[in-house]
Amino acid sequence: MNANTAAGAIRKRKPDWLKVRLPGGDAFFTLKHKLEKNGMPTICQNARCPNIHECWNGNQATFLIMGDVCTRDCLFCAVASGRPAPLDASEGHRLLQVIRLMDLGYAVITSVTRDDLIDKGSSHVASVIRTLKQDRPQMKIEVLVPDFDGGSQWLDRVLDAGPDVLAHNVETVPSLYDRVNRRADAFGHSLQVLEHGKKRGWITKTGLMVGLGETAREIEALFAVLRERGVDVLTIGQYLQPDGRSLPVSRYYTPGEFSALKESALGHSFIGVESGPFVRSSYHADRLFKTVSHALSRIQ
Repeated sequence: MNANTAAGAIRKRKPDWLKVRLPGGDAFFTLKHKLEKNGMPTICQNARCPNIHECWNGNQATFLIMGDVCTRDCLFCAVASGRPAPLDASEGHRLLQVIRLMDLGYAVITSVTRDDLIDKGSSHVASVIRTLKQDRPQMKIEVLVPDFDGGSQWLDRVLDAGPDVLAHNVETVPSLYDRVNRRADAFGHSLQVLEHGKKRGWITKTGLMVGLGETAREIEALFAVLRERGVDVLTIGQYLQPDGRSLPVSRYYTPGEFSALKESALGHSFIGVESGPFVRSSYHADRLFKTVSHALSRIQ
């Protein structure tokens, strides 16, 4: 990979490989109707994911629970920040209806951060998982959680509900946390989530954005730290500025650089890696799960 820092000149125009196809197609609009009918938001829409055309036409979506307003205001994220609405106790059943309509064998669930709640919303997340597992015990569930302010007791509530994959995104290298996350302790909390989940026996997964000003050396150091904490699966994608108030892109990585990042990550012994300009944390999640499950079963 390029050893230069990502602090170079900002490119005002996106390169050709970052052109996004406009969403459309019969399957896309069929799924859109199912989601709207059941009042089920997705991170695909709220975070303006560039893969929405591909995923929705492939009958895949990442469901967003606990509302669509986050209590944090991270400068890389398109999700609205402010005062969230009260939790909806029927949310698990509404999500179940959508999953039945989609006939999913693998579901990815994420949430906004709810620092306004005493337990950070962990009981609600656990309740949603139990509702789905009770009705569809064979379905695999990947849950992408916030950091719960580092509270292992809140994470334990979620794990006790029995998801199959624990995901939590570190997002960037430690040196950029003050800029990106606005919380100096956030990186430590992220590591605590991932390490605690691995110690309890879960497949653990994290996501990294590049193009925010990180260096090659910092990325390599982060790979090493994540593997030391037992992280199994890594996704690496290009940061894309969602709006005018968000952090600008420092630079755009080439497809070749993403391939080199994948090889480097595999060299650190991550079991599953997705790396590319449009890769996001739940991209090809079901395929990665199968890859990792097979590899772990061979080890055991």
